[in-house]
Amino acid sequence: MLQGKKIVLGITGSIAAYKACLIIRGLIKQGAEVQVVITPAGKEFITPITLSALTHKPVISEFFSQRDGTWNSHVDLGIWADAMLIAPCTASTIGKMANGIADNMLITTYLSMKAPVFVAPAMDLDMYQHPTTQQNLERLRSFGNQIIEPGSGFLASGLEGKGRMEEPEQIISYLDKALNPRPSTLDPRHILITAGPTYEKIDPVRFIGNYSSGKMGFALAEECARRGMDVTLIAGPVSITLNPQLPNINRIHRIDVESCEEMYNAAIAAFPSCDDAILCAAVADFRPETTADKKIKREKDDLILRLKPTHDIAAALGKMKRDGQHIVAFALETNNEEANAMKKLQKKNADFIVLNSTRIPGTTFQSDDNQISILSATGKKDFAKKPKTEVAKDIIDELLRV
Repeated sequence: MLQGKKIVLGITGSIAAYKACLIIRGLIKQGAEVQVVITPAGKEFITPITLSALTHKPVISEFFSQRDGTWNSHVDLGIWADAMLIAPCTASTIGKMANGIADNMLITTYLSMKAPVFVAPAMDLDMYQHPTTQQNLERLRSFGNQIIEPGSGFLASGLEGKGRMEEPEQIISYLDKALNPRPSTLDPRHILITAGPTYEKIDPVRFIGNYSSGKMGFALAEECARRGMDVTLIAGPVSITLNPQLPNINRIHRIDVESCEEMYNAAIAAFPSCDDAILCAAVADFRPETTADKKIKREKDDLILRLKPTHDIAAALGKMKRDGQHIVAFALETNNEEANAMKKLQKKNADFIVLNSTRIPGTTFQSDDNQISILSATGKKDFAKKPKTEVAKDIIDELLRV
């Protein structure tokens, strides 16, 4: 329930603006107090009179409410609110939010907001898929905003429904879960998670690495924390950050490393005190035999690098595994996916393997989506393509069944 919660509801110029009425009714039914802030374009789709009748509050749209100089304080709204929800949120407003273009009351309120911000995008699929929109959404996520869209927590997989605003009842449910983490769901487990790539230095400015963004590993860490688990997150060199608004964020202890050697040492040290390990990192399999202490100059027509194997972290932890501990390993394959994954399952002494393939467009490295299969000694489970936040839930659900 949202009893006593103060919600600022931002409405923008989308055809889905009429659904804001259903959102208001649902929030008030759960005991929330709602203050609407609407853009000038939003008023073209729904009237402030309708919204005011539902909230029993004047709708805020302009900086000045009267000609006598009385003004609406976006700063006061930012302090008053327990959460800000922008639904529907157009591509234009997302772009302004991502770049700090404060040309209306809604954006200035957003920039002053002290409470968590939730965004429900609403646009056609082409606009949603455009690189600019995706870049802006990713930037909003990096600011700690939570994006609510079909497939991000409740409905479709893949591109089905993407761009369309999530249904009002699902948006309200999302807010309820985010603002009221259930103590009853706390799990006492301690999970070790590796994430991102490793960089193996060639010289001071060059390295051997891969395209891993760390998104899957970070999604797993946040999902574990959301369920009340303690997490040791060993992260390779990545640009993403943990969501500071995440419930139980303090349960995640992050250790930053660069090379396989550093990740190996951190994992070996942490694993004995953990109940489970999820080895999601894309660790380099080889590193240079020698690392130059100065930049290698281009003096010849070719350069021969001699490589030697790095530590097999999963196999090392598999040998250390004691009764009651569990290991989840990942296999990213380009061919003979299932056969290669089954070999890894045995070699790593893992409880199950999460298999994903580079042959599925829009998944794996740097993507927000993934499509996995889970292989264990008892069989194989295939899952639909979906956001990595949802994939993380599937993986943790499977771990809890082991």
